[in-house]
Amino acid sequence: MISKRVIRQFKKHKLGVFGFWIVVFLYILMIFSDFIAPYSYKTTHSKFSYAPPTKIHLFHEGKFVGPFVYGLKKERDPITFLLNYQEDKSQIYKIRLFVKGEEYSFFGIKSQLHLFGLEADPQEAMILLFGADRFGRDVFSRTLVGSKVSLTACLLGTFISLVIGAIIGAISGYYGGWIDIAIQRFIEILRSFPRIPLWLALSVILPPSWPSTWVYIGIIIVLSFIGWTGVARVVRGMTLSLKEKDFVLAAKVCGAKDFKIITRHIIPNLSSYLIVVATLSIPGMILGESTISFLGLGIKEPMTSWGLLLKDAQSLTEIAVHPWLIIPGAFIMISVLAFNFMGDGLRDAIDPYRTVEKV
Repeated sequence: MISKRVIRQFKKHKLGVFGFWIVVFLYILMIFSDFIAPYSYKTTHSKFSYAPPTKIHLFHEGKFVGPFVYGLKKERDPITFLLNYQEDKSQIYKIRLFVKGEEYSFFGIKSQLHLFGLEADPQEAMILLFGADRFGRDVFSRTLVGSKVSLTACLLGTFISLVIGAIIGAISGYYGGWIDIAIQRFIEILRSFPRIPLWLALSVILPPSWPSTWVYIGIIIVLSFIGWTGVARVVRGMTLSLKEKDFVLAAKVCGAKDFKIITRHIIPNLSSYLIVVATLSIPGMILGESTISFLGLGIKEPMTSWGLLLKDAQSLTEIAVHPWLIIPGAFIMISVLAFNFMGDGLRDAIDPYRTVEKV
Protein backbone atom coordinates (compact mmCIF):
# COMPACT_ATOMS: atom_id res chain seq x y z
CA MET A 1 0.00 0.00 0.00
CA ILE A 2 0.95 3.68 -0.10
CA SER A 3 3.64 4.38 2.50
CA LYS A 4 4.40 7.56 4.43
CA ARG A 5 7.33 8.19 2.09
CA VAL A 6 5.00 8.15 -0.91
CA ILE A 7 2.58 10.54 0.80
CA ARG A 8 5.45 12.85 1.68
CA GLN A 9 6.72 12.84 -1.90
CA PHE A 10 3.20 13.31 -3.25
CA LYS A 11 2.71 16.45 -1.15
CA LYS A 12 5.71 17.99 -2.93
CA HIS A 13 3.97 17.57 -6.29
CA LYS A 14 1.93 20.78 -6.45
CA LEU A 15 -0.14 19.83 -9.49
CA GLY A 16 -0.87 16.41 -8.01
CA VAL A 17 -2.08 17.92 -4.72
CA PHE A 18 -4.14 20.48 -6.63
CA GLY A 19 -5.74 17.71 -8.69
CA PHE A 20 -6.44 15.70 -5.53
CA TRP A 21 -8.39 18.54 -3.91
CA ILE A 22 -10.31 19.21 -7.11
CA VAL A 23 -11.33 15.53 -7.18
CA VAL A 24 -12.37 15.70 -3.51
CA PHE A 25 -14.42 18.83 -4.24
CA LEU A 26 -16.16 17.18 -7.21
CA TYR A 27 -17.11 14.13 -5.17
CA ILE A 28 -18.44 16.30 -2.32
CA LEU A 29 -20.62 18.09 -4.88
CA MET A 30 -21.74 14.70 -6.18
CA ILE A 31 -22.68 13.34 -2.75
CA PHE A 32 -24.69 16.43 -1.80
CA SER A 33 -25.90 17.21 -5.31
CA ASP A 34 -29.61 16.88 -4.51
CA PHE A 35 -29.21 19.18 -1.51
CA ILE A 36 -27.13 21.78 -3.36
CA ALA A 37 -29.30 21.73 -6.50
CA PRO A 38 -32.17 24.24 -6.11
CA TYR A 39 -34.51 22.24 -8.36
CA SER A 40 -35.19 18.68 -9.40
CA TYR A 41 -33.14 17.57 -12.38
CA LYS A 42 -36.20 16.20 -14.19
CA THR A 43 -38.88 18.86 -13.50
CA THR A 44 -39.76 20.91 -16.57
CA HIS A 45 -40.68 24.60 -16.57
CA SER A 46 -42.02 25.51 -20.01
CA LYS A 47 -42.07 29.22 -19.14
CA PHE A 48 -38.25 29.24 -18.91
CA SER A 49 -37.39 27.24 -22.05
CA TYR A 50 -33.82 28.12 -23.07
CA ALA A 51 -33.63 30.84 -20.41
CA PRO A 52 -30.08 32.19 -20.07
CA PRO A 53 -28.15 32.15 -16.77
CA THR A 54 -29.75 34.56 -14.35
CA LYS A 55 -27.77 37.51 -13.05
CA ILE A 56 -27.47 37.83 -9.29
CA HIS A 57 -27.84 41.40 -8.00
CA LEU A 58 -27.15 43.02 -4.64
CA PHE A 59 -28.54 46.54 -5.15
CA HIS A 60 -32.06 47.54 -6.19
CA GLU A 61 -32.77 51.19 -7.02
CA GLY A 62 -29.53 52.21 -5.33
CA LYS A 63 -30.25 50.34 -2.09
CA PHE A 64 -28.48 47.24 -0.81
CA VAL A 65 -31.07 44.48 -0.37
CA GLY A 66 -28.85 41.39 -0.44
CA PRO A 67 -28.52 38.77 -3.20
CA PHE A 68 -31.60 38.58 -5.43
CA VAL A 69 -32.70 38.05 -9.02
CA TYR A 70 -35.19 39.92 -11.13
CA GLY A 71 -38.18 38.34 -12.78
CA LEU A 72 -37.94 37.51 -16.48
CA LYS A 73 -40.04 38.68 -19.38
CA LYS A 74 -40.08 36.49 -22.48
CA GLU A 75 -40.21 38.11 -25.91
CA ARG A 76 -39.77 36.79 -29.44
CA ASP A 77 -37.43 38.60 -31.81
CA PRO A 78 -39.50 39.69 -34.83
CA ILE A 79 -36.54 39.16 -37.19
CA THR A 80 -34.89 35.94 -36.00
CA PHE A 81 -37.98 34.53 -34.21
CA LEU A 82 -35.73 33.54 -31.32
CA LEU A 83 -36.93 33.84 -27.74
CA ASN A 84 -35.30 36.61 -25.76
CA TYR A 85 -35.48 37.09 -22.02
CA GLN A 86 -35.38 40.53 -20.44
CA GLU A 87 -35.15 41.33 -16.74
CA ASP A 88 -38.37 42.66 -15.25
CA LYS A 89 -36.92 45.14 -12.74
CA SER A 90 -40.31 45.74 -11.17
CA GLN A 91 -40.07 42.33 -9.49
CA ILE A 92 -37.30 41.11 -7.23
CA TYR A 93 -36.89 37.66 -5.70
CA LYS A 94 -34.45 37.30 -2.83
CA ILE A 95 -32.11 34.32 -2.68
CA ARG A 96 -32.47 32.44 0.58
CA LEU A 97 -30.38 29.75 2.24
CA PHE A 98 -31.91 26.45 3.36
CA VAL A 99 -35.23 26.79 1.59
CA LYS A 100 -37.87 24.14 1.03
CA GLY A 101 -38.28 22.84 -2.49
CA GLU A 102 -38.95 19.64 -4.36
CA GLU A 103 -38.55 16.40 -2.43
CA TYR A 104 -35.48 14.22 -2.94
CA SER A 105 -33.94 11.18 -1.27
CA PHE A 106 -30.58 11.42 0.51
CA PHE A 107 -29.35 7.90 1.31
CA GLY A 108 -32.95 6.80 1.77
CA ILE A 109 -33.96 9.84 3.84
CA LYS A 110 -36.68 11.98 2.28
CA SER A 111 -36.09 15.73 2.46
CA GLN A 112 -37.26 18.99 0.89
CA LEU A 113 -34.43 21.14 2.20
CA HIS A 114 -32.15 22.73 -0.41
CA LEU A 115 -28.99 24.77 0.16
CA PHE A 116 -30.35 27.86 -1.59
CA GLY A 117 -33.24 28.96 -3.71
CA LEU A 118 -36.03 31.47 -4.15
CA GLU A 119 -39.06 31.74 -1.95
CA ALA A 120 -41.24 31.79 -5.05
CA ASP A 121 -43.16 29.38 -7.24
CA PRO A 122 -40.79 28.00 -9.94
CA GLN A 123 -43.46 28.86 -12.50
CA GLU A 124 -43.06 32.53 -11.56
CA ALA A 125 -39.31 32.94 -11.04
CA MET A 126 -36.22 30.74 -11.00
CA ILE A 127 -32.54 31.10 -10.20
CA LEU A 128 -30.73 29.51 -13.14
CA LEU A 129 -26.98 29.66 -12.51
CA PHE A 130 -26.21 27.72 -15.72
CA GLY A 131 -29.39 28.63 -17.61
CA ALA A 132 -32.13 26.24 -18.71
CA ASP A 133 -32.50 23.67 -21.50
CA ARG A 134 -35.27 23.41 -24.09
CA PHE A 135 -37.70 22.01 -21.52
CA GLY A 136 -36.92 24.70 -18.96
CA ARG A 137 -34.97 22.33 -16.73
CA ASP A 138 -32.22 23.86 -14.61
CA VAL A 139 -28.86 23.00 -16.21
CA PHE A 140 -27.02 23.64 -12.92
CA SER A 141 -29.16 21.08 -11.06
CA ARG A 142 -28.88 18.59 -13.92
CA THR A 143 -25.09 19.01 -14.04
CA LEU A 144 -24.73 18.33 -10.32
CA VAL A 145 -27.02 15.30 -10.38
CA GLY A 146 -25.42 14.08 -13.63
CA SER A 147 -22.11 13.80 -11.79
CA LYS A 148 -23.57 10.81 -9.92
CA VAL A 149 -23.44 8.79 -13.13
CA SER A 150 -20.25 10.20 -14.63
CA LEU A 151 -18.17 10.08 -11.43
CA THR A 152 -19.39 6.70 -10.17
CA ALA A 153 -19.39 4.87 -13.50
CA CYS A 154 -15.71 5.72 -13.94
CA LEU A 155 -14.84 4.43 -10.46
CA LEU A 156 -16.81 1.20 -10.75
CA GLY A 157 -15.62 0.62 -14.32
CA THR A 158 -12.01 1.21 -13.31
CA PHE A 159 -12.33 -1.09 -10.28
CA ILE A 160 -13.77 -3.95 -12.35
CA SER A 161 -11.19 -3.54 -15.12
CA LEU A 162 -8.44 -3.34 -12.49
CA VAL A 163 -9.51 -6.62 -10.88
CA ILE A 164 -9.82 -8.40 -14.23
CA GLY A 165 -6.55 -6.97 -15.54
CA ALA A 166 -4.60 -7.74 -12.37
CA ILE A 167 -5.74 -11.37 -12.24
CA ILE A 168 -5.33 -12.09 -15.97
CA GLY A 169 -2.00 -10.23 -16.13
CA ALA A 170 -0.66 -12.09 -13.09
CA ILE A 171 -1.73 -15.46 -14.52
CA SER A 172 -0.09 -14.60 -17.84
CA GLY A 173 3.22 -13.62 -16.24
CA TYR A 174 3.24 -16.37 -13.60
CA TYR A 175 2.59 -19.38 -15.84
CA GLY A 176 4.23 -18.16 -19.06
CA GLY A 177 4.39 -20.59 -21.99
CA TRP A 178 1.33 -21.13 -24.17
CA ILE A 179 -0.96 -19.52 -21.56
CA ASP A 180 1.05 -16.31 -21.73
CA ILE A 181 1.09 -16.38 -25.54
CA ALA A 182 -2.68 -16.98 -25.80
CA ILE A 183 -3.54 -14.20 -23.34
CA GLN A 184 -1.18 -11.69 -24.95
CA ARG A 185 -2.49 -12.41 -28.46
CA PHE A 186 -6.06 -11.96 -27.22
CA ILE A 187 -5.10 -8.64 -25.65
CA GLU A 188 -3.47 -7.52 -28.89
CA ILE A 189 -6.65 -8.37 -30.82
CA LEU A 190 -8.77 -6.32 -28.41
CA ARG A 191 -6.36 -3.38 -28.50
CA SER A 192 -6.26 -3.41 -32.32
CA PHE A 193 -9.89 -2.28 -32.52
CA PRO A 194 -10.53 1.48 -32.41
CA ARG A 195 -11.75 2.24 -28.91
CA ILE A 196 -14.78 4.44 -29.64
CA PRO A 197 -16.32 2.22 -32.39
CA LEU A 198 -15.83 -0.82 -30.14
CA TRP A 199 -17.55 1.00 -27.25
CA LEU A 200 -20.44 1.87 -29.53
CA ALA A 201 -20.70 -1.66 -30.91
CA LEU A 202 -20.86 -3.11 -27.40
CA SER A 203 -23.34 -0.48 -26.17
CA VAL A 204 -25.71 -1.29 -29.05
CA ILE A 205 -26.05 -4.77 -27.54
CA LEU A 206 -27.87 -3.22 -24.56
CA PRO A 207 -31.63 -3.59 -25.17
CA PRO A 208 -33.34 -0.19 -25.62
CA SER A 209 -36.21 -1.38 -23.42
CA TRP A 210 -33.95 -1.68 -20.37
CA PRO A 211 -34.64 0.76 -17.50
CA SER A 212 -32.08 3.46 -16.78
CA THR A 213 -30.54 1.57 -13.85
CA TRP A 214 -29.83 -1.49 -15.99
CA VAL A 215 -28.39 0.69 -18.76
CA TYR A 216 -26.10 2.29 -16.17
CA ILE A 217 -24.80 -1.13 -15.10
CA GLY A 218 -24.45 -2.14 -18.75
CA ILE A 219 -22.34 0.94 -19.51
CA ILE A 220 -20.00 0.06 -16.63
CA ILE A 221 -19.57 -3.47 -18.00
CA VAL A 222 -18.92 -2.12 -21.51
CA LEU A 223 -16.23 0.25 -20.22
CA SER A 224 -14.65 -2.49 -18.10
CA PHE A 225 -14.54 -4.99 -20.98
CA ILE A 226 -11.93 -2.91 -22.79
CA GLY A 227 -10.18 -1.11 -19.94
CA TRP A 228 -8.50 -4.17 -18.42
CA THR A 229 -6.06 -4.82 -21.28
CA GLY A 230 -3.61 -2.05 -20.38
CA VAL A 231 -3.59 -3.10 -16.73
CA ALA A 232 -2.96 -6.73 -17.67
CA ARG A 233 0.09 -5.74 -19.73
CA VAL A 234 1.62 -3.80 -16.83
CA VAL A 235 0.89 -6.52 -14.26
CA ARG A 236 2.30 -9.24 -16.53
CA GLY A 237 5.65 -7.45 -16.80
CA MET A 238 5.89 -6.96 -13.05
CA THR A 239 4.85 -10.55 -12.33
CA LEU A 240 7.70 -11.86 -14.53
CA SER A 241 10.18 -10.27 -12.13
CA LEU A 242 8.29 -10.98 -8.90
CA LYS A 243 7.80 -14.70 -9.51
CA GLU A 244 11.57 -15.26 -9.11
CA LYS A 245 11.74 -13.46 -5.77
CA ASP A 246 12.58 -15.38 -2.60
CA PHE A 247 9.17 -14.93 -0.94
CA VAL A 248 7.40 -16.46 -3.96
CA LEU A 249 9.87 -19.39 -4.13
CA ALA A 250 9.44 -19.91 -0.38
CA ALA A 251 5.66 -20.08 -0.79
CA LYS A 252 6.05 -22.70 -3.51
CA VAL A 253 8.34 -24.79 -1.30
CA CYS A 254 5.76 -24.62 1.50
CA GLY A 255 3.19 -26.12 -0.86
CA ALA A 256 1.06 -23.02 -1.45
CA LYS A 257 -1.24 -23.31 -4.44
CA ASP A 258 -0.65 -21.14 -7.48
CA PHE A 259 -3.88 -19.15 -7.07
CA LYS A 260 -2.98 -18.35 -3.46
CA ILE A 261 0.52 -17.25 -4.47
CA ILE A 262 -0.92 -14.95 -7.14
CA THR A 263 -3.63 -13.41 -4.92
CA ARG A 264 -1.77 -13.36 -1.58
CA HIS A 265 1.83 -12.64 -2.59
CA ILE A 266 2.17 -11.22 -6.10
CA ILE A 267 -0.84 -8.91 -6.55
CA PRO A 268 -0.56 -7.29 -3.06
CA ASN A 269 3.04 -6.36 -3.89
CA LEU A 270 1.75 -4.50 -6.94
CA SER A 271 -0.88 -2.51 -5.03
CA SER A 272 0.98 0.81 -5.19
CA TYR A 273 1.40 0.55 -8.94
CA LEU A 274 -2.20 -0.56 -9.40
CA ILE A 275 -3.38 2.56 -7.57
CA VAL A 276 -1.42 4.73 -9.99
CA VAL A 277 -2.71 2.81 -13.01
CA ALA A 278 -6.26 3.13 -11.70
CA THR A 279 -5.91 6.88 -11.19
CA LEU A 280 -4.60 7.34 -14.72
CA SER A 281 -7.34 5.08 -16.15
CA ILE A 282 -10.27 6.95 -14.61
CA PRO A 283 -10.12 9.91 -17.09
CA GLY A 284 -10.49 7.47 -19.98
CA MET A 285 -13.55 5.96 -18.30
CA ILE A 286 -15.10 9.40 -17.84
CA LEU A 287 -14.56 10.20 -21.51
CA GLY A 288 -15.88 6.78 -22.53
CA GLU A 289 -19.15 7.18 -20.61
CA SER A 290 -19.53 10.75 -21.89
CA THR A 291 -18.93 9.66 -25.48
CA ILE A 292 -21.46 6.83 -25.36
CA SER A 293 -24.11 8.99 -23.69
CA PHE A 294 -23.39 11.91 -26.03
CA LEU A 295 -24.10 9.69 -29.03
CA GLY A 296 -27.39 8.56 -27.50
CA LEU A 297 -26.33 4.97 -26.75
CA GLY A 298 -25.72 5.32 -23.02
CA ILE A 299 -27.68 6.78 -20.15
CA LYS A 300 -31.31 7.48 -21.00
CA GLU A 301 -33.83 9.90 -19.57
CA PRO A 302 -34.95 10.45 -16.84
CA MET A 303 -31.40 9.74 -15.58
CA THR A 304 -28.78 12.21 -16.67
CA SER A 305 -25.01 12.41 -17.02
CA TRP A 306 -22.50 14.93 -18.30
CA GLY A 307 -22.35 13.19 -21.67
CA LEU A 308 -26.13 13.15 -22.02
CA LEU A 309 -26.28 16.85 -21.14
CA LEU A 310 -23.74 17.62 -23.87
CA LYS A 311 -26.03 15.95 -26.38
CA ASP A 312 -28.18 19.10 -26.27
CA ALA A 313 -25.20 21.11 -27.58
CA GLN A 314 -24.03 18.94 -30.48
CA SER A 315 -24.60 21.52 -33.22
CA LEU A 316 -22.69 24.77 -33.79
CA THR A 317 -25.97 26.63 -34.17
CA GLU A 318 -27.15 25.44 -30.76
CA ILE A 319 -23.86 26.47 -29.16
CA ALA A 320 -23.95 29.88 -30.82
CA VAL A 321 -27.54 30.61 -29.71
CA HIS A 322 -27.46 28.86 -26.30
CA PRO A 323 -23.77 28.71 -25.26
CA TRP A 324 -24.58 27.77 -21.64
CA LEU A 325 -25.56 24.25 -22.77
CA ILE A 326 -21.86 23.41 -23.17
CA ILE A 327 -21.09 24.06 -19.47
CA PRO A 328 -21.28 20.32 -18.56
CA GLY A 329 -18.36 19.82 -20.94
CA ALA A 330 -16.27 22.04 -18.66
CA PHE A 331 -16.93 19.63 -15.78
CA ILE A 332 -15.72 16.72 -17.93
CA MET A 333 -12.55 18.63 -18.80
CA ILE A 334 -11.89 19.67 -15.19
CA SER A 335 -12.42 16.15 -13.81
CA VAL A 336 -10.19 14.55 -16.47
CA LEU A 337 -7.39 17.07 -15.85
CA ALA A 338 -7.70 16.67 -12.06
CA PHE A 339 -7.41 12.88 -12.22
CA ASN A 340 -4.47 13.16 -14.63
CA PHE A 341 -2.66 15.62 -12.33
CA MET A 342 -3.29 13.38 -9.32
CA GLY A 343 -2.16 10.28 -11.23
CA ASP A 344 1.05 11.98 -12.37
CA GLY A 345 1.76 13.02 -8.78
CA LEU A 346 1.23 9.48 -7.48
CA ARG A 347 3.36 8.00 -10.26
CA ASP A 348 6.26 10.33 -9.47
CA ALA A 349 5.92 9.71 -5.73
CA ILE A 350 5.87 5.92 -6.04
CA ASP A 351 8.75 5.75 -8.53
CA PRO A 352 11.64 4.30 -6.51
CA TYR A 353 14.16 5.94 -8.81
CA ARG A 354 12.74 9.42 -8.23
CA THR A 355 15.48 11.99 -7.89
CA VAL A 356 15.87 13.08 -4.30
CA GLU A 357 15.43 16.83 -3.83
CA LYS A 358 18.76 18.54 -3.45
CA VAL A 359 19.52 20.02 -0.05
